[in-house]
Amino acid sequence: MAAPLELSCWGGGWGLPSVHSESLVVMAYAKFSGAPLKVSVVDNTWRGSRGDVPILTTEDNIVSQPAKILNFLRKQKYNADYELSAKQGADTLAYIALLEEKLLPAVLHTFWVESDNYFTVTKPWFASRIPFPLSLILPGRMSKGALNRIILTRGEPPLYHLREVEAQIYRDAKECLNLLSNRLGTSQFFFGDSPSTLDAYVFGFLAPLYKVRFPKVQLQEHLKQLSNLCRFCDDILNSYFRLSVGDG
Repeated sequence: MAAPLELSCWGGGWGLPSVHSESLVVMAYAKFSGAPLKVSVVDNTWRGSRGDVPILTTEDNIVSQPAKILNFLRKQKYNADYELSAKQGADTLAYIALLEEKLLPAVLHTFWVESDNYFTVTKPWFASRIPFPLSLILPGRMSKGALNRIILTRGEPPLYHLREVEAQIYRDAKECLNLLSNRLGTSQFFFGDSPSTLDAYVFGFLAPLYKVRFPKVQLQEHLKQLSNLCRFCDDILNSYFRLSVGDG
């Protein structure tokens, strides 16, 4: 009998099983590969001290970070990529690197740095799921972590330069969305009829951007013009998460 696999992750809203991109990547991959995850949603009884979910726990292992969790699942024979060619495997790595370099900074900025979004949507949502008094501290710490990650990804000098690179962050993200839309075309998934690791990453990055209702929505507006990417998100939600979706 397989060892139990428990995934601790941020929960859902706005029709999503999780509003957190990295949690969504792992949840989607598990669905695609048939991994029997028990999902444990972070709530206000949570005992973790940092916002470093998702975390996969087994009898013998604790694994964090999506790439490491997916590698662990593959070693347990839960592989969504077994039908891919070597070239498709290489393409997967290239596209994931592109997503993390070009799209992730804008997703993080939309959630954690854009002040209207952060104070009206992101901070209240996360704070309501974190136990007091950590709820007063952790969202701000997560915001700073997102800002540092943006700056690290962009290779930019200190914080006061952020405003100067915001326009470039969003330009890069829109170009990345256009590239993904062109690559997907009319296909159901990025490599044909079956979802793979790349589909899990694209879904994880796009679905919160697509569904969460923010006051500042410049990247969301661009995404909603790319109907095949929206259909891609909707299809995965309807096919794999219909019974596990939380309310906003």
